[in-house]
Amino acid sequence: MSDSHEIRFTLPSIEVAGKVWGEPGGLPVIGLHGWLDNAATFDLIGPALGNVHLVALDLPGHGLSDHLPAGGYSLWQQAATVLQVADDLGWERFALLGHSMGGIISCILSGAVPERLLGAAMIDGILPVTGEAADAPQQMARFLKATQALTSKRKPVYDSASKAVTARIMGSTFSISRDAASRLVERGLMPEQGGWTWRSDPQLMLPSPMRLTFEHAVAFAEAISTPTCLVLANQGVMAKRPQLRERIEGFEHIQTHHLDGGHHLHLEEPAPAVATIINSFFRTLA
Repeated sequence: MSDSHEIRFTLPSIEVAGKVWGEPGGLPVIGLHGWLDNAATFDLIGPALGNVHLVALDLPGHGLSDHLPAGGYSLWQQAATVLQVADDLGWERFALLGHSMGGIISCILSGAVPERLLGAAMIDGILPVTGEAADAPQQMARFLKATQALTSKRKPVYDSASKAVTARIMGSTFSISRDAASRLVERGLMPEQGGWTWRSDPQLMLPSPMRLTFEHAVAFAEAISTPTCLVLANQGVMAKRPQLRERIEGFEHIQTHHLDGGHHLHLEEPAPAVATIINSFFRTLA
């Protein structure tokens, strides 16, 4: 199951691209990548999943998918896109495989529409960045000011794909190997002025206009009633947030696994171990 093929979905207001591993008849799974990543995030574990029909999306604004109108991006909008794709596939019930932001979207869907889900596997992501209700006006102000300034900003142009990979590595919040960055960048670039620039929508760099409170975020996780598996990277997003990690590990209805590796461990050396855990979990859903 090493080969993948491209797929496109013509949804009511946008076209969404993706990559597919496996054949119809396997466990139906929709794959969701992290912020500013794309479907190539599953290039290593996609081929390693047995008896799974994995449709990994480029979420709107990412990879080869279309961009949304101004102000269109939110976790709940992306969650709605996932359901539109599932409907287009004819999947009444399906499983999710999400990394980082994709894990957060998986948590939102698992808590909100359990009747559509067989289960969800999440990789180093489950709860969003949250905010206090009292900070909402300031958060909205940051969004509005950044939106106004966006029209004067231009995307960088690199004279080689290699330089774009270096920029991705240097600009990443979390350490990422060059091989992993190369896979993501290859799908995330387009030609521009004799060089290369990012396909992703610049709006994705804007601050969120609104943030869920911590109570909101936890409510989605606590509402999950379908089987759920979470793989946490020991050197990943939770490494510097021990209190949040402790809260997440307190979700007794979510089976949690810990692996050495960084935030993109599923696209780096620990990928086989990640695939083994997810394979074992998906077998319980089949």
